[in-house]
Amino acid sequence: MDPLQELRSRLGQLQEQQLLRTRRIVEGPCRPQTTVLGGEGPRPMLAFCSNDYLGLAAHPAVVAGLERGARQLGAGSGASHLISGHHLAHHRLEERLAQLESPHIPGCRALFFGTGYLANIAVLASLADRETEIFSEELNHASLIDGIRMSRARRQVYPHADLATLAARLRASTARRKLIVTDAVFSMDGDLAPLPQLLELAGQHGAWLMVDDAHGFGVLGERGRGSLAHHGLRSEHLVYVGTLGKALGVAGAFVAAHETVIEWLVQRARPYVFSTASPPALAVALEAALDITTGAQGETLRAALAERIARLRAGLAVDPWRLLPSTTAIQPIIIGDNAATMAAAGALQEQGLWVAGIRPPTVPQGSSRLRVTLSAAHAPAQIDQLVAALNALAAQQRDR
Repeated sequence: MDPLQELRSRLGQLQEQQLLRTRRIVEGPCRPQTTVLGGEGPRPMLAFCSNDYLGLAAHPAVVAGLERGARQLGAGSGASHLISGHHLAHHRLEERLAQLESPHIPGCRALFFGTGYLANIAVLASLADRETEIFSEELNHASLIDGIRMSRARRQVYPHADLATLAARLRASTARRKLIVTDAVFSMDGDLAPLPQLLELAGQHGAWLMVDDAHGFGVLGERGRGSLAHHGLRSEHLVYVGTLGKALGVAGAFVAAHETVIEWLVQRARPYVFSTASPPALAVALEAALDITTGAQGETLRAALAERIARLRAGLAVDPWRLLPSTTAIQPIIIGDNAATMAAAGALQEQGLWVAGIRPPTVPQGSSRLRVTLSAAHAPAQIDQLVAALNALAAQQRDR
């Protein structure tokens, strides 16, 4: 078969299975009220699908930080961190992030990456090898799964939040090095990993615990320090990855760990060694975002987000669909069927409401869902508008 024809056939199969993904072009800054471009022209939409949980992506102080950084430091870094691309702005950001996580990781140091995907791959491919056994949560993010594959370590996937199974597999392991890997807030379900129990198991079996806190940093814990602070954890065997493009509203990620771990990453993590450093202006913008999240304004924004979450959950009556028991900004509504999920997302879009329909392989077969994500920037009336639309759609489904 001609190579192009083969790809066309495979794309056709995705279309038949209601699994073909499409991109939408957004005009303007990341805000709840946005404009989507398409064949019918610009269309105003009320978005419930971004990860801008505190509304900082278009915050004037963060935008001003980015502008100031670009004026003073230019548009790019020019090289990798280990050549000439490691700017004072990067250094200051790393020191500040390390200080934030130091109550939870003795001897803490931080390392800044361009994306969370890069950070996860860097940690796993550097800390693990063929003599390592990795114990991976069933619902871990794709970046963790890919990093585990690249590490060439043996892999054990334990069922979601199943501590008994994990403990049994750790006891049975004869690996020289063990590593437990988990999301802190699960991106498609919105629930929290049992981190205190996982850390206890890691200590009992001489294992590292790697925590990907993409959806917790900035939102959870005192001063928004994330899931380690939320659970009150402390260990020098923690490896913590925080994402800076979600609640912080900008871009990038960081790894916080004992200084020995970070030095090993600097020396051996290929995604760090061989990547051009992020523009230093981003580091300036991120410091401005940290000023907000760690201060009084951050507390106000987190309280507003909590109110929006409670308002949504109190108002929803989506039987026969199922609202998962999440206390976070991620509020999934399980529909099940791919076509029915996309039909519901399309019906909401016709009302000017943008909610993502999530299908396999992002979620398991038979668990397609509407993934509602909330922000402190949403107004209460906007939450009520979404609730009314979802309840009406569910009632139509129920009456069929």
